Amino acid sequence: MGKFPVTEKKEIELLKEMDILGIRESDIEERFIRCSGHGGQKVNKTSTGVYLKHIPSGIEIKFTKERSQGLNRFFARRMLIEKIKETLGLPTKKSEDIEKIRRKKQRSRKRNEKREGK
Repeated sequence: MGKFPVTEKKEIELLKEMDILGIRESDIEERFIRCSGHGGQKVNKTSTGVYLKHIPSGIEIKFTKERSQGLNRFFARRMLIEKIKETLGLPTKKSEDIEKIRRKKQRSRKRNEKREGK
């Protein structure tokens, strides 16, 4: 493997999820862009940011948070998977976190109602 500078396990998970959703590398247009912000001259001179466009769905992603181009490529693909899941109505990490918070608030509301009822 070794396509991205992450652990093999994370890379395999990413590729497996792309395969499940039917996202092929040939469907992705990838360009490298200049970043801005922290990092000084290194960031200003090199194109470490990544722009992805999933051609079938038209979804576009820009990722420039890391100083490493390889990490930006990995995280951009991860973001693309999340966006595609959102459009398909599948549960995403973000929607799972929101649901978890909603359940937690509901439990505390019930607990407070019981206390006030005594």
